[in-house]
Amino acid sequence: MKTSQPLVSVIIVNWNGKHWLEDCLPSLSRVTYKHVEWIIVDNASTDGSVEWVRKRYPKTILLENSENLGYSHANNLGYKKASGDYILFLNNDTKVKPDFITELLKPFAKDKEIGGVQSKILLMDDPSRLDSIGAFLTPTGFLFHNSLGGLDKPELDREIDLYTAKGASMMFRSDVLKKVEVDGWIFDPDYFAYFEETDLCHRVWLKGFRIVYAYRAVIYHKMGATSNKLVSSWVQFNSYKNRINSYIKNFGLLNLVLILPIHIAVCHVLALVFLCKGNLPWFTAIEKAVWWNIPRLPKTLAKRSIVQSQIRKRPDSAFFAKIMKFPKAEYYTGFLAKFLRIYRP
Repeated sequence: MKTSQPLVSVIIVNWNGKHWLEDCLPSLSRVTYKHVEWIIVDNASTDGSVEWVRKRYPKTILLENSENLGYSHANNLGYKKASGDYILFLNNDTKVKPDFITELLKPFAKDKEIGGVQSKILLMDDPSRLDSIGAFLTPTGFLFHNSLGGLDKPELDREIDLYTAKGASMMFRSDVLKKVEVDGWIFDPDYFAYFEETDLCHRVWLKGFRIVYAYRAVIYHKMGATSNKLVSSWVQFNSYKNRINSYIKNFGLLNLVLILPIHIAVCHVLALVFLCKGNLPWFTAIEKAVWWNIPRLPKTLAKRSIVQSQIRKRPDSAFFAKIMKFPKAEYYTGFLAKFLRIYRP
């Protein structure tokens, strides 16, 4: 049946997450917006995920990878199969409200400058609290995670610009994604996981579009469901290496000179802090992440050339005021204290 509604492609990456899909997909099936296609990219699961999806949701486009390709490149493969006017990236450890997609689409209809949106993400274990309202850039190069774990308050229900949406639930116009591809990919294939959505959102801003918070679109997220299964030092290695790599590609020359040296210096200081606390794995992970970027610099600079010459349509100064935050020292010390408390050697 023909419809004038835009098609939405929902892409879900799965790795041994059948127990999450059993909640996620039924909630997605109750969404009131029906002009959708589901694309599930399975990263060589061994828990029966593929068989369960094929049996329960036979209309799903199912891509089966022979190995775990990670979040970034698995989403790339899903994107290549997508036919939608809008592309929704959704984590498997989520449940969505019935009007979720309808509300995600509304900001796009109001403003053609909006290239991507993030939904409101509530914690599945405590729906009174937020996962985070996106993130902002800071002068140190570390991100300011907006309202991370904070209470969901009425005054936060407003459309604001975000430096980066959170990958657990974000939607983009497909024509915008096409304009920010690098070597044919929207997520950097060299990023197994972590910071890939920030790298993408940065390019969306460079192209002249905005990322906004679609607060009326609500989901529930089991924060850390996947990362908790991973070795914490491995998570930190990927986070740090990808962040440095992304800045080399995306910053204008002035901000590259101003921010990147500060960021790398702080990385070394943090590594020493973890070493002094007896956390050798984290010290090694951070130092390894910094040095990972050096032999790969020629490849990174080739990508930078594409970003700066073919994607960039406006200078950093045109949008940095919207995406930059200047948190007090307490934000950084509190964040560090949290990590020192949670992650022990």
